[in-house]
Amino acid sequence: MEDIILPLRKQNSHKGSYGKVLNIAGSPNFSGAAYLSSVSALKIGCGYVALASVPSVLQSVAAKTPDIVLVPIKQAKNVLKNYDVVSMGCGFSTEAPAILMFKSIMTELAIMDLPVILDADGINLLAKFKKIILPDRLILTPHPKEAARLLNKDVSEILYNMEDAATEISLNYKCTTVLKGHNTVVCSKKLKIYINQTGNSALAKAGTGDVLCGMVSGLIAQGMKSFEACKTAVYLHGLAGELASKDLTEYSVLASDILNYIPKAIKTVMDN
Repeated sequence: MEDIILPLRKQNSHKGSYGKVLNIAGSPNFSGAAYLSSVSALKIGCGYVALASVPSVLQSVAAKTPDIVLVPIKQAKNVLKNYDVVSMGCGFSTEAPAILMFKSIMTELAIMDLPVILDADGINLLAKFKKIILPDRLILTPHPKEAARLLNKDVSEILYNMEDAATEISLNYKCTTVLKGHNTVVCSKKLKIYINQTGNSALAKAGTGDVLCGMVSGLIAQGMKSFEACKTAVYLHGLAGELASKDLTEYSVLASDILNYIPKAIKTVMDN
């Protein structure tokens, strides 16, 4: 088993002790992405998660769980300062209103000392804006097709050498990169590399990347450094997939099932 570090828990603590995440996610056709990326941050130990989204998404998520604080998307920019971590992009869309919101929020985040995780449409939008000023504490979590957009390359080039692609993204965007794949590659801002060995085909299902995004944001909210948080998140995410597939088979695991196996993955690490 890898030398995986978990954030410390103290008995004399409160929700603020484990950080606050603002998750800017979801659009009318992708409420599930908002739900998965919000709940997974709580499942990994974060103390407080707020979801900023459009009304239909907030209503859908509220019907699924009472555990997420709801923020109208138009208020997102005004409340950034109240959070320790911002994640953005899961199911967000790349249509005109989303583009304007992305530019506005990223401009604000660039002058704030906050960790920022961009996933999915957050990455797709970033690829459109080559001259945008980026936050200093940025994490990008692309799959190979999104990485190809970031680097203006063919997907085949990304798949040919995932380690080189992750390194190039970290260099170009001055960020920590989580390049998702069979063996996910994590590259730090200083170009340190970690290649993950957990996981299986159970994770080849829509929504599992949203779960991983929330796990990364939840660990960073608890005070972990970017590289260690990403390394721990991808390891536990893969392990959760393995544990889920033992009960459900690699065919039948859903992204929502992974949420229920995050605690089991954490317990497995704690017991070893």
